[in-house]
Amino acid sequence: MPNRLVAYIDSIRARDPAPRSRAEVLTYPGVWALAGHRVAHRLFRARLFLLARIVNHWTRAWTAIDIHPGATIGRNFFIDHGFVVIGETATIGDDVTIYQCVTLGGTSPDKGVGGKRHPTISDGAIIGSGAQVLGPILVGARSRIGANAVVTRDVPEGAVMVGIPARPTTIDGGAALAPRFVPYGTPCSENFDPVTQKTELLRCEVEHLRRRLEALIAEHEHGGLDAGERDRA
Repeated sequence: MPNRLVAYIDSIRARDPAPRSRAEVLTYPGVWALAGHRVAHRLFRARLFLLARIVNHWTRAWTAIDIHPGATIGRNFFIDHGFVVIGETATIGDDVTIYQCVTLGGTSPDKGVGGKRHPTISDGAIIGSGAQVLGPILVGARSRIGANAVVTRDVPEGAVMVGIPARPTTIDGGAALAPRFVPYGTPCSENFDPVTQKTELLRCEVEHLRRRLEALIAEHEHGGLDAGERDRA
């Protein structure tokens, strides 16, 4: 095998313990979907749009993964399982992992008018199964999107996003967990079960409301002082 292909296969084996050999990785639908996309993307850049679409539809029928020929994808991209949709103006960096039933979708159909409509996924990001990442937003490097999250706003670097709409948790997704790979975007342990996750989200909401209340009280008190000064004048 060419060295570049071997490096790609080994990057997948580092994230998936299931395959017993490199040859087994070559049966993965995500690998074939990416190979088909490389061909379709070259045709798309050469403005051979119909041919690009034919390759795209053939690959989708074979793998159940729909990657628009216009999408830009970096090195070592891994789709585990399948049933993924990636839109035309999506940009994906290096070492990104996406699980099944993910959509990188657009939110502004512009009747054929060009423009950035789909997400940009930075290096090392992990997107859990069923997540929907929508619109021309930026998902930061090494961030993690939890299963079934719906993301419509920019994601900070290293953040862990969960919920609908997605919100950051207090779990750090960046350097603190490196170099360990975390499948499906969120750690599966007693310290991060659904109950704890919900508690952390509620705690963040309470903290946000507390700060907002303090700001409103300060604003009210400041307004009262201004009125008193005017009365004395």
